[in-house]
Amino acid sequence: MAKVLNYGMVGGGPGAFIGDAHRRSINIDGKAKLVAGAFSRSAEKSAQMAETLHLDSDRCYQNYQEMAEKESAREDGIDFVVVVTPNATHYEACKCFLEAGIHVVCDKPVTISLAQAEDLEKLAAEKGLLFMVTYTYTGHVTSKFIREMVRNGEIGDVRVVMAEYPQGWLAKEDDMGGKQGEWRCNPELSGGVNCLGDLGTHVENIVSMMTGLKIKRVLAKMDKIVPGRVLDDNDSVLVEYDNGGTGIYWTSQVAIGSDNSLKVRIHGSKGTIIWEQEKCEAVTVIDEDGNIRVIHRGYSTVAAKAAQYGRLPSGHTEGWLEAMGNLYSSYIDCVNAKMDGTFSEDMIDYQTVSDGAEGLAFVEACLESSNNGNIWVEMKR
Repeated sequence: MAKVLNYGMVGGGPGAFIGDAHRRSINIDGKAKLVAGAFSRSAEKSAQMAETLHLDSDRCYQNYQEMAEKESAREDGIDFVVVVTPNATHYEACKCFLEAGIHVVCDKPVTISLAQAEDLEKLAAEKGLLFMVTYTYTGHVTSKFIREMVRNGEIGDVRVVMAEYPQGWLAKEDDMGGKQGEWRCNPELSGGVNCLGDLGTHVENIVSMMTGLKIKRVLAKMDKIVPGRVLDDNDSVLVEYDNGGTGIYWTSQVAIGSDNSLKVRIHGSKGTIIWEQEKCEAVTVIDEDGNIRVIHRGYSTVAAKAAQYGRLPSGHTEGWLEAMGNLYSSYIDCVNAKMDGTFSEDMIDYQTVSDGAEGLAFVEACLESSNNGNIWVEMKR
């Protein structure tokens, strides 16, 4: 029987949305428990968070370096760490835990540069450690089902992909969206991109996961629409895939009326698949004869490899937290298998540091394209 793992968290202090979301998602299955943390650069706030989470005070650390050193030396130390800090701090924190021999989970984007991501990729491989990047939307049963449909050739060869991810929360001048927006709009913390790093990496990743296609080259226009905005808040990207297919990606934080409107349309030679994150319980399939089918999670039509992640009967809505929980379920199973010697690569059903590096290659190619007059730029991976 697999043991309940111990994990620690870097970031995710008082008022931090994403740290709380990770903790709730991990708790869904009860496969791991939080035992340690360095939750804030403020010792007072970190201690406050540890008390709120009922952690032992001696496992609330001043910084991640101390945490990595002391937890790796404990017999009951953490089995993996979750890093949920602003983008610019990801690399050093993840590297520190990998060097200490601890498995890593990091929120996306994994780093602020391709070179950093590839360094972590190499280090994780050398150490034989598992590294998950939490692209949450890939955890939905329906997105996994789409992956199986495309793999099985149900819509033929993928010809065109239209993907968008508009939000409207940063549409107003002099409004940085509070704590969540302030660091994203700050190049020192976000890594030189805002909208493309926050939303565009999600689009790149979920299209890659669903279709299996690799991007060959991009042509990007990255806009700073709101007056006073230093980093991009609206992005348009033309994509050419390795199979000759075409893609168009649009991401925005200034689309008033849009909340979290990730949508993917995959047009193949034998049909079309449509998926919307805000309606994540269903997949729309249009056959080549024009017949339209709406397939809902929870029914036997959904491929078993995807359906295994379903937690509730049809009609009982599963959403974003469950999707992240599905990623953690696979990851924790893999860490357990690593520890008992039964692990194999085909067990992985989550996005890895290699997928995270692909996202950074996409970002850097788009930046190069946009900064040089919207020219075609080849991907570097």
